[in-house]
Amino acid sequence: MSDSEAESTNDEPMELAPTIEPTVLLKSPPKVRNPQENAQFEAKIATDQGNRFEFLLKQTELFAHFMQTGVGVGKSKTPTSPLKMKPGRPLAKPTEKSKSSAIGDHRHRRTEEEEDAELLTESKKSNNVLVRFEESPSYIKSGEMRDYQIRGLNWMISLYEHGINGILADEMGLGKTLQTISLLGYMKHYRHTPSPHLVIVPKSTLSNWMAEFKRWCPSMTAVCLTGNQDERSVFIRDVMMPGEWDVCITSYEMCIREKSVFKKFNWRYIVIDEAHRIKNEKSKLSEIVREFKSANRLLLTGTPLQNNLHELWALLNFLLPDVFNSADDFDSWFCAKDCLGGDNELVSRLHEVLRPFLLRRIKSDVEKKLLPKKETKVFIGLSKMQREWYTKILMKDIDVVNGAGKSDKMRLLNILMQLRKCCNHPYLFDGAEPGPPYTTDMHLVENSGKMVILHKLLPRLKENGSRVLIFSQMTRQLDILEDYCFWQGYDYCRLDGSTPHDDRTNSINEFNAPGSSKFVFMLSTRAGGLGINLATADIVVIYDSDWNPQVDLQAMELQRRCNTLITLIERENMELEEKEKAERKKKTPRSGTPKSGKRKADTSIDRSKQKKKK
Repeated sequence: MSDSEAESTNDEPMELAPTIEPTVLLKSPPKVRNPQENAQFEAKIATDQGNRFEFLLKQTELFAHFMQTGVGVGKSKTPTSPLKMKPGRPLAKPTEKSKSSAIGDHRHRRTEEEEDAELLTESKKSNNVLVRFEESPSYIKSGEMRDYQIRGLNWMISLYEHGINGILADEMGLGKTLQTISLLGYMKHYRHTPSPHLVIVPKSTLSNWMAEFKRWCPSMTAVCLTGNQDERSVFIRDVMMPGEWDVCITSYEMCIREKSVFKKFNWRYIVIDEAHRIKNEKSKLSEIVREFKSANRLLLTGTPLQNNLHELWALLNFLLPDVFNSADDFDSWFCAKDCLGGDNELVSRLHEVLRPFLLRRIKSDVEKKLLPKKETKVFIGLSKMQREWYTKILMKDIDVVNGAGKSDKMRLLNILMQLRKCCNHPYLFDGAEPGPPYTTDMHLVENSGKMVILHKLLPRLKENGSRVLIFSQMTRQLDILEDYCFWQGYDYCRLDGSTPHDDRTNSINEFNAPGSSKFVFMLSTRAGGLGINLATADIVVIYDSDWNPQVDLQAMELQRRCNTLITLIERENMELEEKEKAERKKKTPRSGTPKSGKRKADTSIDRSKQKKKK
């Protein structure tokens, strides 16, 4: 999170239904379960469920479809439409006397006891002061929240009051971390609700979350569960079990390894950062987090839709399993092909379904001072050595390529991977690099079309004072780039999936330090595109695109200042086809989520054609 985030505009969060009574609050902090606290916790969840249905039904009639499907099983008579059922107390069971006296009189006459109960309920509602912030809360230190972040906080507070779980899907760089911290701070300072809260984040962002809690809300005690087995055992015994803390921050891996410990707590809020990690409801992580007991849940993701609408259902099912309980119903009601094909009615219906749960703002709407992002696609020809290896790969498995080996799907996928390696650099193949002895000189550049362009590009960027992030899917390609930077004398940092946690933190701090001499930061896209704060970079280079276009988008949105994306694409081979497929997949989030953003693309540069002209 950066103090320099630009100011917001008049973008309003999604409109919510009229306020209803907030849920009952527990008076004693439920750290580790006991029978009495379990009963209170279950009562809280039951109350939330009632408020949830009432709120959803006021929002849109679409939810009646899901709810009636869920509750009407086994009933011979079609249940009354929930939209026609007014909230309030249930009607008393009619007696014989009331039945006879009610003939010809359709008025609902209240008894004295019923009226007294209704008056008491109304008085409780009026005495419960609702908090809405118009400026940054007093418990937020070291800076002020932006206007759109305050509106995001108010939106999450409204969800809490209605017993609803939600998805904060702001574009990367808009401060989802700060908004989450402000919500948990509100729970402590205004609601005085018992902790603890659980925040599950990628391993690479653990230190960033700890630092942000310390910076923005020092009144909350945040602890971090990580380390080897011995370190975790000591931490659990001496820190977690005593319960003298407010928030536990941990990684996806720790949730799996220490699930028995997390199950011992009644969590107030479970927050999952980069929530698309649970988009597969059958994955181990997704199944385990569903077993944790919690009163409220919040998902954070800059890309709520990545590949298909079923993944969105998996997120909604985690948030509200009693509403979105049938994947088949959801998939049949919202056919992805129809939504992507321009069926405006279906897209509008999907937006209505998402409106109560999902808040999404994009930078172009709320940060007008930022320059529009530009994507430059550089099409490159293969080098002579690359063409030779490309031909070898195809000729070696010509039967599979021509379809003779259709049953061997894994073999075909392996061929595609080998072709991708060839497009990056032929030295990724054993025996391709000349040697021994192995030397680092111009052959490292000349034998790869992408390296030729990078060799021309980086000196110009350095001369202009830019700082560059280079993303690649392959760690061995990062090895080659590391050799190149060392040869050229560029000061660099590197981060991939094997980088230890402490080294990650040190590299990020070194790159962001005032007056840092670091020019290049090399990252593997999967490990480095998840919420890492590299506030001083302004250029992103995608050396090779991911199969999933949303991963590249996350890399581009990694920093608020990065307004230029340069994508290197080998022309006239499978890499260009994969890029075109990725562009088509990008349509999914644009048509599927309300207020999704558009990116301004720059003109593409075809270096291979320019070569031919010369």
